Amino acid sequence: METASPLVWDGHNDVPEQLRERRQDVLDGFDFNDTRPLGMMTDLPRLRAGNVGAQFWSVYVSATLPEPQAVQATLEQIDVMKRLIARYPADMQFCTDAQCVEASWKAGRVASLIGMEGGHSIGGSLAVLRQMYALGARYMTLTHFRNTAWADSATDAPAHDGLTPFGEKVVREMHRLGMLVDLAHVSEATMRDVLALGGPPPMVSHSNARAINDHARNVSDDTLRLIGARGGIVMVNFYPPYVLEAARQWSAARDGEVARLKALHRGAPEAEAAALAAWDKVNPMPRGSIADVANHLDHIARLIGADHVGLGGDLDGVEATIAGLDDVSRYPALFAELARRGWPQGKLEKLASRNMMRVMRAAERFSQAHKGDTPLENETTF
Repeated sequence: METASPLVWDGHNDVPEQLRERRQDVLDGFDFNDTRPLGMMTDLPRLRAGNVGAQFWSVYVSATLPEPQAVQATLEQIDVMKRLIARYPADMQFCTDAQCVEASWKAGRVASLIGMEGGHSIGGSLAVLRQMYALGARYMTLTHFRNTAWADSATDAPAHDGLTPFGEKVVREMHRLGMLVDLAHVSEATMRDVLALGGPPPMVSHSNARAINDHARNVSDDTLRLIGARGGIVMVNFYPPYVLEAARQWSAARDGEVARLKALHRGAPEAEAAALAAWDKVNPMPRGSIADVANHLDHIARLIGADHVGLGGDLDGVEATIAGLDDVSRYPALFAELARRGWPQGKLEKLASRNMMRVMRAAERFSQAHKGDTPLENETTF
């Protein structure tokens, strides 16, 4: 008997970034019923085809922005995503809790939640964190590719050996609010510091297993075990350098080529760009296959259990995906591969959405139990 493709709750999609970069957040003339002419990976028909029932939309802004500008830009990203959702009320529903997600599913809409990608978006302020929560943000990734002043990133030189005392305050305040703590992009030391603080289960919105691909963005087996013991969820990413070792090696080689060409063509950016384009043509990124993503899911599920896996494709946040997972319509192909490997329907349903629902409900219960706690404070800096 053919296994049915279950309803998907994806942990990370970057449509808001596309709206900012391509359209400067102007929705006039933007048609979310067909974004193929723009080269995007997400639109409403393809969400339907992919059986996506809930989506965390990432309101990412660059970690290179000064923090006050990052706060403003994040507010603008929350605004544009809310405006987009409101334009399609028959298809999308803005949600801030698990009950709304379930109601949205029953109504046949895509439950649309907001996740903040990078702690620079709060500008070092617990007050800003609380206001982002009030606007609807329901997770925050503690760092992006750079450290913050209070937490180490996986892809920056260690500065704090994990969380600083203020970083611990940020995490505890997120727990109190019911905002999920996202461990994607953070260093292993930061992950361990967060896990040592207790509280509700954490999430990892779009990362993979280091045992299969030793990228700094991925999670080691030791830390995976800690996440599993805390009831957390690791949502697997579709970006080839995080999935496929050959693509990680390609990425390192390309970085080396960029440095070499910069040195060879000093003061000649056009020549440098042309030479890099020629290298890219001869050396395309290895894209692997759906089986490579399934290998990460198999590994994590075997190591810490099927209750702790999810999907966070990073679609519209990357320039390329694993072959066969090119857009949001392709989730059923991944479930078909897993079913072929022997994943039963119940396990597929946990992966698709039930695990994320459990984690969100746990955060809500923790917040409710601590609703009488006094908000944590920090001094303003200007």
